Amino acid sequence: MEIINNLIDKIYEGAFPADTLNQLTEAIRQTQKELGYQRKAHWDEKDVVLITYADQFREREAPTLRTFSRFYQQHLKCFTLVHLLPFFPYSSDDGFSVIDYHRVNTICGDWSDVAELHQHTRLMFDFVCNHISAHSAWFKHYLAQDPGWDDFFISMPPGTDLSAVTRPRTSPLLTPFTLANGETRFIWTTFSADQIDLNFARPEVLLSMVRVLLDYLAKGADYVRLDAVGYMWKTPGTSCIHLEKTHLLVKLFRAIAEEVAPGTVIITETNVPHKDNISYFGNGRDEAQMVYQFSLPPLLLHAIHYGSSRALKQWAASLGVGNGTTTWFNFLASHDGIGLNPLRGILPETEIVSLVRDLALEGALISYKNNPDGTSSPYEINVTYMDALNKKEDSDEVRFQRFMLAHAVLLAFPGVPAVYIQSILGSRNDMEGVKVAGHNRAINREKYAIGEIEAALSDTRSLRHKVYHGLSQLIQLRTRQPAFHPDNPAEVLESDNSLFILRRRSAQTHEEMLCIYNLSGKEVSWTLPDDRLYRNIAGNSIFNSNHPLTLPPWRFLWLKNVGEKQQAE
Repeated sequence: MEIINNLIDKIYEGAFPADTLNQLTEAIRQTQKELGYQRKAHWDEKDVVLITYADQFREREAPTLRTFSRFYQQHLKCFTLVHLLPFFPYSSDDGFSVIDYHRVNTICGDWSDVAELHQHTRLMFDFVCNHISAHSAWFKHYLAQDPGWDDFFISMPPGTDLSAVTRPRTSPLLTPFTLANGETRFIWTTFSADQIDLNFARPEVLLSMVRVLLDYLAKGADYVRLDAVGYMWKTPGTSCIHLEKTHLLVKLFRAIAEEVAPGTVIITETNVPHKDNISYFGNGRDEAQMVYQFSLPPLLLHAIHYGSSRALKQWAASLGVGNGTTTWFNFLASHDGIGLNPLRGILPETEIVSLVRDLALEGALISYKNNPDGTSSPYEINVTYMDALNKKEDSDEVRFQRFMLAHAVLLAFPGVPAVYIQSILGSRNDMEGVKVAGHNRAINREKYAIGEIEAALSDTRSLRHKVYHGLSQLIQLRTRQPAFHPDNPAEVLESDNSLFILRRRSAQTHEEMLCIYNLSGKEVSWTLPDDRLYRNIAGNSIFNSNHPLTLPPWRFLWLKNVGEKQQAE
């Protein structure tokens, strides 16, 4: 508890009330007593995460979590951990405007359904820590001016200069609400008028949110994703993102998780330029164990779109490897769009705009953000990763090859890989969903009747069938390679820009993997860099430096070193 107390002293500058601290300490101790299972101590090559909604699949008169659990056991066991996107009662943003942090949405089921799923897989919960729904009891207490709720949220006079505040949206930063006495207050709403930012400067807010975190740990969260975490602390006159006290809050959440449930992984979700993103590693031992690798999705998309690994190679070579206490959370697609801020500082703005224009012509939707100077910039590309990689006129065979190529990079990249449910299902853009929902992100959030999706997956002629089986087999292949342990180093080898080549080595087994990717639409040859023998782990072919490799367009090879040079087969 010493670390926890010291962090609270730093955050609240010695002014945290003793009674509130006693309540927080007692809540931590009580959760320690309640916890009934041990978490996995560390990550390894077997860890592959599925990102999904809890109501992803529907069947009549059944809670969606129960349906999902059955589907997972039948079709998705290649994933060792499931990230359940917010499964609480909500009012907007497909779950990220939480009405009650402590209840399960009745459509999904109840906590017993979460516990049943936890019997079959580890779980990752969303801790939506920056904001709560305008329809929540907490905000209703505030509007009613009930005792103890004043300043639970942040109000500002409408003339306050907030021009320095970093904005992820084009919606107003302040939203007017009327209190019970008729007074109008302008409330801080970073993301939307329905998502009310919490005032962590007030100790009671911290206590309430720590109780939420403790509840999630007690209910089965092995990984905890801190949603929109960079915005938690507000100081007018600053950018109000990545402030020192925001980092201290993340350190506090980690310290509490380690005190209560050692082995819990704290993951920060900060869709920002790379240097800001990695700042949430702290000193490597005191903040997030994992950060989202936001630069990977748009950089890999850029590389395949233009058939050139130039920017991808330069960036990947600069990453380094975690020290065993931190690693990357790698992904290509998620419930959100493909963020563009993580490209800034890596690619020239002209190349970013060109990529946006090209994808928009192919049917992608573009979301924008406001800049402090009054201009707006593209913020994210809303599209399935399948359609992002391909043109409208491409055949399903070309779609499949590019899609598998991209995921072969993801699965071999240093860190823990995560695959979005729409990706394993081979989904295309859901334009009808956009019309119904009225927002761009619905393009990649389609939900399915269970019978409909199972029929599509069993249809051997369908792209869904091919993608599901191909990606499932690739994931299983990945989990059997010790060289792919997240902590193992990755070396980017020199090559023609049509190729992207990673070398992964296992310090324990001395196993080595060469991962060779042809990102272009032309056939490319490459000669192995040494005199050893390599075997294609997806087949039995043996290669050595006597015979240059030839890769057709958008193909890859995972080659394992199997001995000294001899005549290749």
